[in-house]
Amino acid sequence: MNRREINWHHLLERIERLIELGETALERQLVPDAPPLPDLESCLALRWRASDDGGHLEAIAHPDLPDPDDLLGIDRQLAVLRRNTRQFVRGLPANNVLLWGERGTGKSTAVRSLLSLYADEGLRLVELQKEHLFDLRQIASRLRPAPWRFILYCDDLSFDEQEIDYRELKALLEGGLETPPENMLIYATSNRRHLIPEKLTENTGEEEIHPEERIAEKLSLSDRFGISLGFYPFSRQTYLAIVHHLAKKRKLDIPAPLLEKEALSWAAGRGSRSGRVARQFVDDLTGRLALGRDASGKEAWNLPVREGPSQPAHP
Repeated sequence: MNRREINWHHLLERIERLIELGETALERQLVPDAPPLPDLESCLALRWRASDDGGHLEAIAHPDLPDPDDLLGIDRQLAVLRRNTRQFVRGLPANNVLLWGERGTGKSTAVRSLLSLYADEGLRLVELQKEHLFDLRQIASRLRPAPWRFILYCDDLSFDEQEIDYRELKALLEGGLETPPENMLIYATSNRRHLIPEKLTENTGEEEIHPEERIAEKLSLSDRFGISLGFYPFSRQTYLAIVHHLAKKRKLDIPAPLLEKEALSWAAGRGSRSGRVARQFVDDLTGRLALGRDASGKEAWNLPVREGPSQPAHP
C-alpha cells in the first residue's frame, strides 16, 4: 500500500494557525470586549468605573454645570482656559492644563463650566480619580476613535513621594512611545503648584550626591502641562462682589451694609475669603432669611443667631 507523502511545511502552518486561533479565543474569554460608550449625543459628562474586567465609562446622569457668569475674580485665568478649549474643540493645537492654587477660588468650577460653553461644539468631560491613573492608556484607547472632543478632568490632584502613579500620567502627557489621542486633553486641579511635595532638606543637602536630579524629577510632571494657571486668595473687594452677585441672583432683598457685615463675619469664621466661602454664606443666608420671614412673607432683618463654622450648634 502506497503512503501519501506528508507535506510537513503545510502541516506546521496549520498547527501554528490553530495555536493562534486558540490564543485569540482564550484572550477573548479572559479579557471581554469593552462595553460601548454611552450615547454622547445626550450625555455631556462621563466617569471612569474601574472593575475586575478592566473598567468602563459610564454616563453622569445629572452633571453639575456651573453658570459661567458666576465666576468672578478670575478673569485672566478664565480667558486663557477658554481660549485653549476653543482651540481644542475646533481641532487646533491645544495644551493640557494644570490649575493650581488657593482652595475654593474656582479651579474645578472653571473646568466644569466649560461644558456650558462648548458642549454644542462637541466637548465632553470625563471625570477621572487619581487612583485610576493606571487605567489612562485603556481610557485613551476607548476614546481615540470617538468623533468627540474629550477633556479628562482630574480634580484635587497631588502625589506623595512614595506614589508612582504620576509616572503613568507623565507618559501620557508627553514622553511615551504612543501618540496621545488627538481628541483628548487632561485638565487637572491641585492645591500644589508642582503636584509632588518638596522638602527643605532637598535644598539644604542630604546623602544623595545629586539632589538636583530628584528635584527635577518632581518638577517634570507639572512641566508636562503646557499651561499652568495660578489661583490666588481673593481680596476683600472681590469676595464682597461675589457675595453681591449671588445675593442678587437669589433675589435677596437685604440692605447692602447688612449683607456685607454678615458676609465678612462669615468669612472671618472660615478663615478664608473665596468664591466657595461666598456661595456657602449666601446658601446659609438664604435659608436663615426664609426662616425669619414674618407672617406677611416679608423678610425680617432681625436675623437669627448664625450657627456658622466659628460657633458650635445649639444642642
